[in-house]
Amino acid sequence: MLQNLMAFYKEPPVKEEIQDSDKVASMYKHWRLRIFYACFIGYTVFYLCKKNIAVALPGIMKEFGYSATELGLLGSSLYLTYGIGKFVNGVLADGSDVRKFLPSALLMTALANIAFALAPNAIHLLGLSTKMSAMILLWTLAFLWGVSGWFQSAGFPAVAKSLTYWYSNSERGTKWSLWSCSHQTGTFLSFIIAGHIAAHFGWRAAFLVPGALAIITAIWLFDRLRDRPQSLGLPDVEVYRNEPVKQTSTDKKAEDDMSYVQIFKKYILCNKTIWMLAIAYIFVYIIRFGAEDWMIMYLSKAKGDSLTEATNKIASLPLVGIVGTVCAGLVSDKLFKGKRAPVNLIYLVGVIICVIALKFNTISALDYVIIGLLGAFTYGPQMMIGGLCAVESSSKKVASAATGFTGTFGYVGAFLSATGTGFLVDKLGQNGQENWNGAIYFWLASGIICLIICTILAIEEYAKDKQKAAN
Repeated sequence: MLQNLMAFYKEPPVKEEIQDSDKVASMYKHWRLRIFYACFIGYTVFYLCKKNIAVALPGIMKEFGYSATELGLLGSSLYLTYGIGKFVNGVLADGSDVRKFLPSALLMTALANIAFALAPNAIHLLGLSTKMSAMILLWTLAFLWGVSGWFQSAGFPAVAKSLTYWYSNSERGTKWSLWSCSHQTGTFLSFIIAGHIAAHFGWRAAFLVPGALAIITAIWLFDRLRDRPQSLGLPDVEVYRNEPVKQTSTDKKAEDDMSYVQIFKKYILCNKTIWMLAIAYIFVYIIRFGAEDWMIMYLSKAKGDSLTEATNKIASLPLVGIVGTVCAGLVSDKLFKGKRAPVNLIYLVGVIICVIALKFNTISALDYVIIGLLGAFTYGPQMMIGGLCAVESSSKKVASAATGFTGTFGYVGAFLSATGTGFLVDKLGQNGQENWNGAIYFWLASGIICLIICTILAIEEYAKDKQKAAN
């Protein structure tokens, strides 16, 4: 059974290379566009099945009487499985057929969402006492949401593999940043779609409808996607675009003779740059999830905003974040010729300035600008450090594992953001009163530490480039 499953998902073989240059150009033009929009739409739909939990929680709390602490179990279960799954699924994706791997992950995510919606009805049929039924249901929902997180975590590594193989270094920053907008697009659409559905048809519909859409999208993805260019008889993308590869021919031949485990050990486990990027990613996610999860509370408690006003302000975070994400890729490709380190440093300085400005600003309307810019400066490094930089600091053959590795560290940051922000807010308070300066201090310290790490990486990159130029 397991062998048949592995054979089904196995990476397709390399076909004999097509020699007709016109046909190669035509096929590359067709497939690159097709792969890109399929990855964008597919990942957007993943977010429809991820962020819908936010609009469903009030309905779940009202129907079953759960406390906020009990409902926090749901979010924690996804963070846990998503973080671990990103690494494990990254390793699996490297040797798998993207055409089958990505749609399967979305299909299973859809089924987990549907099961989540139907779980209360199934538990009710058991005929248990109200208290026992509520307890079993809570753990069932946490399990199912964790299962959903595991399969959602398989989406990004598969996309990372596709973008790495189909786009070269000089254009990858732009394409990766454009694709990365699917995060914000999915988040925005999920709030809109799931919110309206839940308001009219109840919280269960907020899982059933996205689940059905995900099933349809998964079938469509299987038709749209293909694996590496070589599986279609196309040359490497660097050969097609006539771009020099960072590796020497000797290094490439040595890599071709290495097993996956040897490549994994060399380019990930024993790669100092990957480890530093992964640690930096922890602090990026502390800021990202701190802003996404705690900003409404901060604005309400520290600045006295109404819930409506605070919600309107945080809406600028993902919207302006799209602009910041795209600009990060464009600037790194066009202005810095494929170098990512300078852009990370500029963006992280912007993050620090925005956090400080948020603390001292007293003009309510200006908060929209500050929070929007915080989103722009945060989403740039979020796209670059754990994704693009990780891929380009390793090998194509472990592209998925590299992003999965840094992604796991990112979700350590997400967990620390959820617990650390709340802890400091309470710890710095007195007489039972919260002190929301704790959130600002936590985010500010995270930005500074991340900037220090990225500065070290930038200096090392500059020294290597200088040495190569001298040789």
